[in-house]
Amino acid sequence: MRRRPSRLAVRLFLLAAVAGLLWVVLSRIRYHWDFGAVWAYRDIFLAGFGMTVVVSLGAIALGLLLGLASGLASVSDSVWLTEIAALYVGAFRGTPLLVQILIFYFCVGVVIHLDSPYLIGTAALGFFSGAYISEMVRAGVESVDKGQWETALSSGLSRRQTLFYVIFPQALRRIVPPITGQFVSCIKDSSLLSVISVRELTKAAEVVNATTYRTFEAYLPLAVLYLLLTWPLSHLTGRLEKGIRNGNAMIPR
Repeated sequence: MRRRPSRLAVRLFLLAAVAGLLWVVLSRIRYHWDFGAVWAYRDIFLAGFGMTVVVSLGAIALGLLLGLASGLASVSDSVWLTEIAALYVGAFRGTPLLVQILIFYFCVGVVIHLDSPYLIGTAALGFFSGAYISEMVRAGVESVDKGQWETALSSGLSRRQTLFYVIFPQALRRIVPPITGQFVSCIKDSSLLSVISVRELTKAAEVVNATTYRTFEAYLPLAVLYLLLTWPLSHLTGRLEKGIRNGNAMIPR
């Protein structure tokens, strides 16, 4: 039987092929590379990296809180709660994130007298992520077999007790992987906060580019730093999905 190559070997080969292709393409460009000019501003990149981490963690925490609350409200037996959840999800999923950031900063911020682009940007990202997490929670709860509801309710549990003690723990195993994937999207979406002058990674690269006029050297490290942030979470998402398929995902109950 012919032996199949390992995933690691294939991955390394593909990475080497992509790196070689990039080298061939870039070597044909008549351009004088000077990473030294960008290296002199490495502190700006590091500060932007740290700000991206802080803003993303804040947005993830807020989004998780809003998403869980909205998702559970959408499957409740209260018409008011389900309609409020539907309005929230529809509004934030149906409009571009960039538009939401601008509305939060130039409209909501003015109304509540908050002029911190960092807090406003974190809130905008959190509300946006929460709308998607809400749908993940709703879909996870509704994916549990209806017989589980009927059995629990017939045993004397209330609908709320059934939801929190019987249904949600089962749905959690199916919810965690897509929510982890949403965290990756949240980190990448934080790049849009540069439009309101939040000095995260993208804004740092813009500042360095405007100062040094070294466009390639300023934006190539930007891509690498985002990969350093998102790659571990992407890998974790894959592991969780594989664990759930195998029936042995290490998800807390």
